Amino acid sequence: MSVTIKIHKDSKLTKSTVLSTLDNFEHQGELIGTGYRNVIKILDIEGERYNIKGFKVPNLVNKIVYRFFRKSKAERSFLYAERLLKSGILTPKPEAYIEYKSLFFFGKSYYISKQLEYDFTIRKLIDEPECDDYDNILRQFTQFTFKLHEKGIHFLDHSPGNTLIKKTDSGHDFYLVDLNRMNFKTLTYDERLANFARLSPKDYMLDIISDEYAKLINKPHVEVKERMYFFSKKFSSGFKKKEAFKKKYYFWRKKKN
Repeated sequence: MSVTIKIHKDSKLTKSTVLSTLDNFEHQGELIGTGYRNVIKILDIEGERYNIKGFKVPNLVNKIVYRFFRKSKAERSFLYAERLLKSGILTPKPEAYIEYKSLFFFGKSYYISKQLEYDFTIRKLIDEPECDDYDNILRQFTQFTFKLHEKGIHFLDHSPGNTLIKKTDSGHDFYLVDLNRMNFKTLTYDERLANFARLSPKDYMLDIISDEYAKLINKPHVEVKERMYFFSKKFSSGFKKKEAFKKKYYFWRKKKN
């Protein structure tokens, strides 16, 4: 099994420290989430805090696809992070990506970024609708998403946990994470509005988001709101059907606690 290690030119990491860290990855660090699919940990390396995401080994077909035909999730995360920063979009600083490959198959891969100390994610606005400065934060987030769209960035995993929010003296900064699924192109009107569908089925959120986005694109609020509601309900319906299918036909799978 060969290993490819790409370290950012501004990183303090070295190949030896990366390999040493990954050799002990399972037994050290602070686990974020359940680790059911991908494993994300915060680790200290020579006095610096890093976020390391270990991607699940792909299925047989994708072992071949990622080996020969497509960039891995780890490499895409690294490259997209660089591209976002060059475009003026915040994301935790990319440090390195690592890939393990055999002659014919792709194995494990890892993406390393600098650990960002943030205050909350968009999920807070779903769970705590009475939180301080709710309306203002949501409008700033909508402006941030509009900025993405204007720059031709289609973030396909635009969901509650994938935008980290950090308070500043002048407002809030927004950082994208979980970067491996993006397109870079001119977005259509419907693609822009559908990009909010994963965020929340809560009507009160979409009311504010649609109002702010309508102002930004100079469209009637009623029109924008109706389309956003349509895409949100469509996504929610599809998600529920998908979960019901998994429950019925993949009941034998057990999630890790």
